[in-house]
Amino acid sequence: MSTESSPLLSYRLFSVVDEGEMPSSRAQEEAPLVGGGIGPLGPPQPDPARRLSTFFGVVVPTVLSMFSIVVFMRVGFVVGHAGFLQSLLMLVVAYVIILLTVLSVCAICTNGAIQGGGAYFMISRTLGPEFGGSIGLMFYLANVCACGVYVLGLVEAVLDVFGADGTDPPGAHALPQGYFYSFLYGSLVLLLCLLVCLVGARIYARAAFLIFLVVNLVLLAIFLSFFVVGPRPVPVARDVNHTFNTSFTGFRLDTLRANLHAMYSRDYTTNNVMTFATVFAVMFNGCTGIMAGSNMSGELRNPSSSIPKGTIIAVVYTFVIYFLLFFMTSFTCERTLLKEDYGFFRSINLWPPLVLVGVYAASLSASMSSLIGASRILHALAKDDLFGIILAPAKIVSKGGNPWVAVLYTWALVQVVLFAGKLNTIAGIVTVFYLVAYAAVDLACLLLEWASAPNFRPTFQLFSWHSCLLGIASCLLMMFLISPAGASGSLVLMLALLGFIHLRAPASSWGYISQALIFHQVRKYLLLLDVRKEHVKFWRPQMLLMVANPRSGAQLIRFVNDLKKGGLFVLGHVEIGELDTMPSDPIQAHYNFWLSLVDKLNVKAFVDLTLSPSVRQGTQHLLRITGLGGMKPNTLVLGFYDTCVPEDYFLHDPAFSQARENDHFGVDLPALQAHFPTVRGASTLKALLASEYVSIISDAVKMHKNVCLARYFPLLDKERLFSKAGRAEGRFVDVWPLNLLRPDTPAYVDVCSLFLLQLACILTMVSSWRAARLRLFLCVESGDRGWVGKEEKLKELLSKLRIKASIQTVTWDHVVALHGQRQAGGEAQRVTDEYLAAVNALVLKQGGQVAVRFLYLPRPPADTSLYERYLEQLEILTRDLGPTLLVHGLTPVTCTEL
Repeated sequence: MSTESSPLLSYRLFSVVDEGEMPSSRAQEEAPLVGGGIGPLGPPQPDPARRLSTFFGVVVPTVLSMFSIVVFMRVGFVVGHAGFLQSLLMLVVAYVIILLTVLSVCAICTNGAIQGGGAYFMISRTLGPEFGGSIGLMFYLANVCACGVYVLGLVEAVLDVFGADGTDPPGAHALPQGYFYSFLYGSLVLLLCLLVCLVGARIYARAAFLIFLVVNLVLLAIFLSFFVVGPRPVPVARDVNHTFNTSFTGFRLDTLRANLHAMYSRDYTTNNVMTFATVFAVMFNGCTGIMAGSNMSGELRNPSSSIPKGTIIAVVYTFVIYFLLFFMTSFTCERTLLKEDYGFFRSINLWPPLVLVGVYAASLSASMSSLIGASRILHALAKDDLFGIILAPAKIVSKGGNPWVAVLYTWALVQVVLFAGKLNTIAGIVTVFYLVAYAAVDLACLLLEWASAPNFRPTFQLFSWHSCLLGIASCLLMMFLISPAGASGSLVLMLALLGFIHLRAPASSWGYISQALIFHQVRKYLLLLDVRKEHVKFWRPQMLLMVANPRSGAQLIRFVNDLKKGGLFVLGHVEIGELDTMPSDPIQAHYNFWLSLVDKLNVKAFVDLTLSPSVRQGTQHLLRITGLGGMKPNTLVLGFYDTCVPEDYFLHDPAFSQARENDHFGVDLPALQAHFPTVRGASTLKALLASEYVSIISDAVKMHKNVCLARYFPLLDKERLFSKAGRAEGRFVDVWPLNLLRPDTPAYVDVCSLFLLQLACILTMVSSWRAARLRLFLCVESGDRGWVGKEEKLKELLSKLRIKASIQTVTWDHVVALHGQRQAGGEAQRVTDEYLAAVNALVLKQGGQVAVRFLYLPRPPADTSLYERYLEQLEILTRDLGPTLLVHGLTPVTCTEL
């Protein structure tokens, strides 16, 4: 089938450039790097530090690290104590765990360019600096401890032959033994590793390749020895006065049967009784080198390709070798030989000194691999500046790119580890730390898979979230099986490091997987949030607060944050302008300033900005489009329209008046203050006309939104109100549920009144407002004989609604008398200024310290010519009342049913 008839069979990328307009070199230089993998036009420039191939940079160090001392000195230990069947089980379990982790490593590596730092780089760039830094440091410590293990293993192997108490025949026992001598020998070996690593990775790679050839030659000799060497007695000497014989039987079924099952006893090097967990911990050390190639990611020519291929090859190769060694050992050696002589390969070899060469070479190589790998992790940690001045010197590199200071740091720590003295003593700690790092890599891959981000498309596909989850579970299980105390301690250490980095580390530009996961989950649950299933008993306020200038509205922002009761809270702002007359949308650049404002005010609010020719149109836009699905504002909150000169809140609040560091998103305090204009003076005219302000209220009511008008909230001082002195005096939240502009309204309690009461109740449920007491005012006339019944009904309603409030009865005959006469031919009575002033005085006369007053807000008149008079009435009604919220509710919000 041709491409023309099936256009979906191929993709083509076209670049459309006008004639004579080729991209300039500067444009090419400024082209951004996306994911670190695609650069500007032209081939990428090779990094001189990246010279190692897959074989030399990954396969060789990984194989040598996975063999290390275990392949020569601990095969007998494992089979002798655990038997062939449990040894095979341990081997399979260990390799399943590391294979699951390898799959995760391969997925992450093939999803983008990998820089220096190996596993730390993968974890930190996926899980963020907190997890990456804490687990990266633990992985570094694991490599440090592993280096100590390999050095001690080498010392143990040397002393077993040349030590004064060695097991070889007399004549070779030249080296004095003891704790401090072991430390001295280990320090000399470590010094040799230091010198090689200080020269650089290329020298290490060449040395590692030679050692790789030697180790494989020795393994070949061992395998040949199983077949060529005949049965023989093998003398085992614990000391000069204690020597006994055991035997190498050759391939015999009786020997295999005797070695099938476990027979745990004391380890002659530590005198501790061995268990499945302790033996597995020692054996697992032979598998923990899988990250050796990843740690060299900064020196690899193509780490995204080399790490997966090289690691898988090394894992398969080492598994085959370990299996063959376990099988042949179980078939040919008596258990006593395996338990009492961990270096038995020499006794059964064609040429015994060759095994010593292999032991020394493998141990030395693994020590160098751990030392150089740990130094690369430390260098990456230092470059990311997660631990401050402590690791700052580790950033220093030589001219060839070798982080020699990080190498010295690591060498010093390994010296401390050598004080442990015995290999098996610290093997459990190393294993636990490695398992934490492996679990973190699996977690990183799992979260990337769960986040379903379009940019997570690794070329390596042999993994799934099931394998990641199984890898995490198996790592955690083995951690607690090996060392419950060590596992618990490692997790506590990780949490402590996580908290430390969270408190001191700046926000990074690496991208946070948490944000991708939150988006994925929020989208899923928003789809489940069906507006058709809403019920009044689960109603909550979802506020859209329109803010002209936060300098004068900060107190109101904080008050609405208290009032939202876990609902949606959006700060809305309208920029006046026409997009047609502008080169670009100015709104996008403003979001960071508003989000920084939200952070400084410590409120849980979203921000929504719009560009519109008028405030009214902009508010309409926000009322319609703000929110998503079932999370859309149901209540509009506006500051009151009056002639008061606003106060600049930024000048008094310490969060805005004291100099602080920037918020790590490009906004510092001077920039934040400069972005928001100073408050208008007394002579400055308002940008919004009174008629337009009332039109906004009317629009919101038509759109079936509840409306709140807030006045005098700059005077609200919660700290003073709810101080110890304030609580002693008593603070009240007053509710006036009657429409005071129309006192002749037949229904005393309507939907709006209940909405008013609900908001006041919600406010007193907030922890910082619980000291306030709720008062409900019932206005009665002295000639009204039914007021007692009204009070009882109101008490019954409060009881059913579970609202704790006191009912205050207020006689207002003198106020009603001023209400005025009916207009000729009209239904409504004219509301006079004298009446409004009397109502205002009545409200003010009520005793006690009132924190906030909730008043009934009547619907705006249908006649637009009365808008200004409507606003004048509200101004007289609320004059000098202190913080007051005028509320007009349209939706039922209370429920007496269960």
